[in-house]
Amino acid sequence: MDPPTGPSLGLYDYDLLVIGGGSGGLAVAKVSSLLILLCKLGGSSFNMDSIRKFLQQATLLGKAVQDSQKYGWRFRHEVKLVMSHGWSDLVQAVQEQLKSASLELMRELKSCGVFYLRARGEIVAPHTVEVNVNGRKRHLTAETLVVATGDRPQYLDIPGDREYCLTSEDLLSLPHPPARTLVVCGSAEGLECAGFLFSLGLQVTVMLLADLLQGFDLKMAEKIENYMFVGGVDFLHHCSLSKVQRHTQTHRDSNAMFLLKTQHHFRLCVLLAVGRKACTSDIGLECVRVQCSQDTGRIVVNERDQTSVDHIYAIGSVQHGRPSTTGLSVHAGKLLTLERTTVCDYTIVPTVVLTPLEYAACGLSEERANLTFGEDSIEVYHSYYWPLEWTLPARNKNSCYVKVICHIPDHRVVGLHVMGPNAGDILQGFVTAMKCGLTKHQLDATVGIHPGAAQSSFLHHQKAQKLEETLTGRGLEDPKTQQNQKTSL
Repeated sequence: MDPPTGPSLGLYDYDLLVIGGGSGGLAVAKVSSLLILLCKLGGSSFNMDSIRKFLQQATLLGKAVQDSQKYGWRFRHEVKLVMSHGWSDLVQAVQEQLKSASLELMRELKSCGVFYLRARGEIVAPHTVEVNVNGRKRHLTAETLVVATGDRPQYLDIPGDREYCLTSEDLLSLPHPPARTLVVCGSAEGLECAGFLFSLGLQVTVMLLADLLQGFDLKMAEKIENYMFVGGVDFLHHCSLSKVQRHTQTHRDSNAMFLLKTQHHFRLCVLLAVGRKACTSDIGLECVRVQCSQDTGRIVVNERDQTSVDHIYAIGSVQHGRPSTTGLSVHAGKLLTLERTTVCDYTIVPTVVLTPLEYAACGLSEERANLTFGEDSIEVYHSYYWPLEWTLPARNKNSCYVKVICHIPDHRVVGLHVMGPNAGDILQGFVTAMKCGLTKHQLDATVGIHPGAAQSSFLHHQKAQKLEETLTGRGLEDPKTQQNQKTSL
């Protein structure tokens, strides 16, 4: 479909033009009631977040069925219950839901007066974007440009990685579940995929190419690894992947691979989750001299999301040195459109990792707080808690965990971390409090809702050193210190 034509109302065809279909760009379009939205890359982080949530829910439901018998549920047939998962049923349901959500988004954009053009856009002059519509090139001009092209999975640039490896975006395009899987990662995305596959009863090994969950709190990352390891996920440390090639023998699983690491070969599926690369390399940024980071390729912006070119803005994961979440991108997009004078706050940003045991965080990690304020100015409070719904099925009593990081001079809470069921929902209300300058005294004075996980977690905690001494005295050390870690495939 061609973009609408008509007489120009000024120097440019349009007031504002968005390149890309990222969540921030969609927010800009819907709030502004733009005439046109250019989508260079199909898809949005809304879709990716939906898939993440669906996969986590599939995991939680399987565990809930196991727990249900402790709550008195019985099955009509007096046979041994054997659980199995219908991969194709899940894939079909998710794909249908995403298709429905996409159609609803198109209707919403249309109702807002936005024209959505599924075409490749490239900046060819300061205010000009060239689009290719049905094989015909056309130049569109706008007073202001917004880049929201998002990112895509990154590869290792080793032989066979692009030909034979999967990424998280490929997972639900498979007609059947993958074979024994090696997840090469260190990222939240990789851990989420590993947890999902393992919960379906598949064999999973995680190879860590870098520190686990870089940028997150180190101790919280270790506890997530411990939880998954004790549950049965294998972890490989200090390893590297050098080559991936197709298995030469006939096998019913077309995804069977050979992994070549030094002189050792293993047959398995390889799923890469080694980070994401911003989609900024071929949209003409260099033509107008928009400054990008040489290391990451992401766009350098100021506090107003403005690039080195005054009339060009960047929103979402294309920004260099900024946290990247869908919620943050949507918020920044709305502020960019509604109130150019209001600056988006990128310091107190909540995020969630949808591993089998959910992890949510807001503010500083303990390591970052120590670097920012100094170790003598930081006090850390910890708490293990046992959700009430876990008591009847007797699930692990010391898995759920909370950390509160405080700045001593003013007792201000600078970091909140929670690991447990519905961690993201628990944390959400505390984010508002942190925005308002939440202090440790105010947190202690808060009346909790009983029974509830939030009350059990954030409102009952001890200083870190005292808590660790108590747990050690009860024999509740880190689970990995009590077991020999398996490192073979």
